[in-house]
Amino acid sequence: MPDDAVSFHSGAPLYTTLAAGTGFRNELEIKRSRFITVLQRTADEEDARSLVASLRREFHDARHHCSAFVLGPDRGVQRSNDDGEPSGTAGIPMLEALLRRETAPGVADLSDVTAVVVRYFGGILLGAGGLVRAYSESVSAALELAPLVRRQRLRICAVEVPHAAAGRLENDLRAAGYVMAGASYDAQTTVLRLALPDEPAGLAQAAERLAALTAGSAALLPGETEWMDVPID
Repeated sequence: MPDDAVSFHSGAPLYTTLAAGTGFRNELEIKRSRFITVLQRTADEEDARSLVASLRREFHDARHHCSAFVLGPDRGVQRSNDDGEPSGTAGIPMLEALLRRETAPGVADLSDVTAVVVRYFGGILLGAGGLVRAYSESVSAALELAPLVRRQRLRICAVEVPHAAAGRLENDLRAAGYVMAGASYDAQTTVLRLALPDEPAGLAQAAERLAALTAGSAALLPGETEWMDVPID
């Protein structure tokens, strides 16, 4: 497969995010104040702001609805809001908790996540330092419990083989650790689809493995890329 056969994307091909779903909640009580942290996977700023708005409606009697979000594979969008707390004591510590969260030893790559901390004031003033710690700890504690997945940009490649060979080849590819992305059929052949890392070395290695498994009778045909969730090992 020629090196110039595929146009590769720039930017991070892999990052960590929340597992898909309705979001995650955790609550801490600190000096009688309730800190309810809501984490949700969000695709863009509109999603993030919609979450904040919905929680304002749900917890309409709370004093503060502080928020922070980080978006994009390269974490290029970062925002925070103190929502009436003293400047710098809520939103920024929350954002830093998102950015600092290690998803592997020495790796901090969490993105597409919005955190909202709803505070019910308990009557005891925490002071600036106490607020910073409370909002940071609220987000960090929630992240320790929340389900995470890897979000990876994968190149969807096609392999066309006779029907009789498709089942065995698919099993061999799975056994070799490749991610299958479905199959289609016509009168004579089966088209297997593989999801491969979007980088030259990975495609070259897969092409070599395919040639070895089929005695050179099948070719790897690269297609478009897709972002897919993969489990964390």
